[in-house]
Amino acid sequence: MTIRPQRQAATCGAALPGTDAGEAAVLAPRVGNPALFAGLALLTVLVVLLDFRTGEDLHLVPLLVVVPALVSVFGTVRQTMGVATWITAVVVCSRLVAGGTYWDTVSSVAFTVLACFLGVGSCVLRIRHAIEIARLRSAAGALQRQILRPLPIATDQVLAHGIYTPIEEDRLVGGDIYEVVESPYGTRAIIGDVQGKGLAAIGVGFAVLGAFREAAVREPDLTGVVDALEDAVARHNAFCAQTGETERFVTALVLGFDGSDRVQAVNCGHLPPRLLDRDVVRALPLDRTFVPLGMAELGHEARVPEPLDLPAGATLLLCTDGVTEARDPSGAFYPLDARLSRWTELEPFELLRALHADLEAFSGGVRRDDVAVIALRRATAGTPHRTGTADHGARREAFASSGR
Repeated sequence: MTIRPQRQAATCGAALPGTDAGEAAVLAPRVGNPALFAGLALLTVLVVLLDFRTGEDLHLVPLLVVVPALVSVFGTVRQTMGVATWITAVVVCSRLVAGGTYWDTVSSVAFTVLACFLGVGSCVLRIRHAIEIARLRSAAGALQRQILRPLPIATDQVLAHGIYTPIEEDRLVGGDIYEVVESPYGTRAIIGDVQGKGLAAIGVGFAVLGAFREAAVREPDLTGVVDALEDAVARHNAFCAQTGETERFVTALVLGFDGSDRVQAVNCGHLPPRLLDRDVVRALPLDRTFVPLGMAELGHEARVPEPLDLPAGATLLLCTDGVTEARDPSGAFYPLDARLSRWTELEPFELLRALHADLEAFSGGVRRDDVAVIALRRATAGTPHRTGTADHGARREAFASSGR
C-alpha cells in the first residue's frame, strides 16, 4: 500500500508504439464508436423532424453545430472529426432543401464549418494537454520510485510493510520519507518528516535518503549513520543558503536490527514508535529525544542509540504526524493508540489496511499532511528473504492483491 498506482482505462487496448499506459488511456475513446454514432443519428433524426414540424417559423437544424463542441470534451480527434463532418453534411443538405437566398445559405454553411473546426481544434488541444499531464505523471511516478521504494521489503532480520499517501495525491511525493536497508551490520530503517511542503521539501528528503542508503551499509554503528544524515542535511541547507532558499530540518527515527529481540533506536525529534504485542498497545518513548536533523548546532550532546524490546510476533509501528494530527470534522485529533488496540491480532499488512481505511473515514477524506506508516516485524525462519528483483516483484504483487 505504499503507492496507489493510477488505474488506467481498459478500453484503450494495446498501447500505441512510443506511448505509455497513461498516454494510451488519454488517446482511448471514452465512448465507443457504435454508441456515439448511433446516438448522433438518433439526435439528427429528432432535430430534423422537429425542424420539419416547426416549418419556416423556427429552424432547429443549425443548432446541431454545438454537437462537435460537446463531443470534443470526451471524444477522440477522429470521433470529433467524424461528428463534425456529419453535422456539416446535415446542415448543408438542410439549407439546400429549405432554400433561401444565396448569402443566407453561404453564411449558414460558413458558420457551421467554423463551429465544427473550432470543435475539432478544442479536442486536439484538450488531448495534447492531457498527454502532457500524463507524461508529467509518468515522470513523477518514476521520480517517486527512485525516492521511495515500494513496500513490503524483507531482509534477514525484519519484514517491513507500509502505507504512504501524500497530502496532494496528484503530486505523488510529499515531505515524508522512509527506507529499509539491509547491510553487513543488520537491517537499518528510517522514517522521517521534512519541515514544510513542496518540491523544496522533496529535495531535502531525497538528500537524507541518499545519505541513509549509503551510510547504512558503510557505518558499523548506528551513531555513524545518524551523523551522516546530519551532514547531508547540513550540506543541503548550506546550498539552500547560497541560492536563497529556505533552510529546513528533518525529524527522523532511525532503527537498527541485528536479529535479536533488541532494536537500537535514535530519535531525532520524531514521534515515538508503537509496539503491538498480543493485546497491548503502548508507545515506546526513548529516554532521550535528540534535536532534528539539520539542527545539531543547537544540541549539546551526541546522538547515541538506545535499546528497545521487539518480541517475536510483535509489531513495531512507525508513523509521521500526518496520522496523529489528522482531525475529524469537529476538530478532534485521531486517537491512534485507542484505534490500534482494536487491531492487535492483525497481521502487519491487515493492520495497515485497517488503519488507512479508518483514518480516511475519521478525517472524511480531508488530508492536512502527508501520511507515512511503517509496520515492522522480526523475520522468522519461514519469512521469505529477498533474493532478487523478480522475488521482490512477486511479493509486491501478492501484497497488492491482499488489499493494498
